[in-house]
Amino acid sequence: MPLKKAMIFAAGRGERMRPLTDACPKPLLEVGGKPLIVWQIERLASAGFQTIVINHAWLGERIEAALGDGSRWHVQLRYSAEHEALETAGGIVQALPLLEEHGASEVFVAVSGDVYADYDYAALNAPAARLAAMPEPGMHLVMVPNPAFHPAGDFGLVGGALSLDAQPRFTFGNIGLYDTRMFRDLPRGTRRALRPYYRETIARGLASGELFEGLWENVGTPAQLHELDERLNGR
Repeated sequence: MPLKKAMIFAAGRGERMRPLTDACPKPLLEVGGKPLIVWQIERLASAGFQTIVINHAWLGERIEAALGDGSRWHVQLRYSAEHEALETAGGIVQALPLLEEHGASEVFVAVSGDVYADYDYAALNAPAARLAAMPEPGMHLVMVPNPAFHPAGDFGLVGGALSLDAQPRFTFGNIGLYDTRMFRDLPRGTRRALRPYYRETIARGLASGELFEGLWENVGTPAQLHELDERLNGR
């Protein structure tokens, strides 16, 4: 079964992007002539995804007004509104009713709305099938070469398995496959980060990974936004 569900994290305030984000949610900042989040939606749509859940908090109504129901990309956009940003794991818990159909567990891809990547999401179908067949919920993370701002990396990657201490270490590219079973017992409406779940799942040997070496940018500052915009416009 090919992947059908995705989630884009778009609830953050984008403090390092101020003043640009004072009046515009960070995922709607433009590079190469279109908002960051639209690049993600287009890539997910072209890979066959049908439903994309977007969580939002800061200026969320502007995100909904700009993107609409998703019909222009031939996908269904569903919105998970948060009164205040619940972080990644908290955002997933809040969005579970939009990710699952009739309570059935779902393997889905989640990506940050402020990441730009030339990644082909169809490549996740094979690891998603493996995750769906596992008796316990696991995860699959897309890793990237360590950027200058994060030289030590996050996790080791050896033979397709993630490790807490093995070398070489790479940086998590904010593109991951998760199983909704992992989040069902967590309370809704609570701020909760995903990082402890990465470490626990890796330690239990339930996390696989891959290395993506194409164009990837975690757009965190106005300077990075400007640089990526020039790069895309110069293609």
